[in-house]
Amino acid sequence: MTIAKNLIDLRVWLSDFEYNLPKKLIAQYPLKERDRAKLLILDRTTGRIEHKTFKDIISYLKPSDLLVLNTTKVIPARLFGRRATGGRVEILLIRKEKSWLALARPSRRIHPGEEISFEKGLKGIIGRRRDDGKWEIEFNNDSLIWEIGKPPLPPYIRREAEDIDKEAYQTVYAKEEGSVAAPTAGLHFTRSLLKEIKEKGIDIAHINLHIGPGTFKPIKTERIEEHRMEEEYYEIKGEVFKKIEKARRVVAVGTSVVRALEEASRKRSLKGWAELFIYPGYRFQVVDALITNFHLPASTPLLLVSGFADRELIYKAYKEAIRRKYRFLSYGDAMLIL
Repeated sequence: MTIAKNLIDLRVWLSDFEYNLPKKLIAQYPLKERDRAKLLILDRTTGRIEHKTFKDIISYLKPSDLLVLNTTKVIPARLFGRRATGGRVEILLIRKEKSWLALARPSRRIHPGEEISFEKGLKGIIGRRRDDGKWEIEFNNDSLIWEIGKPPLPPYIRREAEDIDKEAYQTVYAKEEGSVAAPTAGLHFTRSLLKEIKEKGIDIAHINLHIGPGTFKPIKTERIEEHRMEEEYYEIKGEVFKKIEKARRVVAVGTSVVRALEEASRKRSLKGWAELFIYPGYRFQVVDALITNFHLPASTPLLLVSGFADRELIYKAYKEAIRRKYRFLSYGDAMLIL
């Protein structure tokens, strides 16, 4: 299966996905109770919109459904250090290969071979800068990263990470460390809600896609098809994919799950690098229903959900959410698209 078979020949323009998001609706803190978030239900067939609480989602799930969760775990990827000159440097770790790949700020002032000093004796030696702008860094003690690193909150959360974020910016089912952003649709689930879902006879499957900084990368091309997604590693167990293929209705929790499942189907590979860019015109092969948060204007997640549902329906739902003062983005409220 190739991308060409999945995409309808449809010209899509970035300006079609702009909307006015009031800054006051961008959630800056999590709710005390995850499953008390608002939940907008959007029916793609009828266009009907309902307003519920996230805990009510169990009423919209059927025993024949398969709920698919992304078990990636956010790493404490933000580090603050000092150069030998005393200058402050912020490092955002992305993933570990032979050495760590990272983004640095201010990037123009550091150079290969330079040593950066952090708290508790952690030191990093700057390696080469790759063509994609990422630096290679070797640390003297990787375990210290987990002691001093901060949760990598998205740039639209206008505050420094606090103790509350160590738990709140992580799903209750997170297992495999490797993401620099949370699969935020999953933040609404509690252990008790997942228990109720299982008791109702709804099967739950776990897959993994490590979310990279590309999720926040702005689209800079007016013609959508010219944008290139940053690759993200995914892995799906064979027995899990068999469940997915047999399920009557696959309910994806988050856009990261959608990308992993659709990429696996497209490539006929259960692990590898997801680089699929989903936007209106894409023909979905696996996902039948989607749980998602509310996304930034003209962003890749917004284009994905606009491809899953009709763009006009999504705009109708967003307009209603703004009118009813839903909380937007990572710590915000949720939407179920059926």
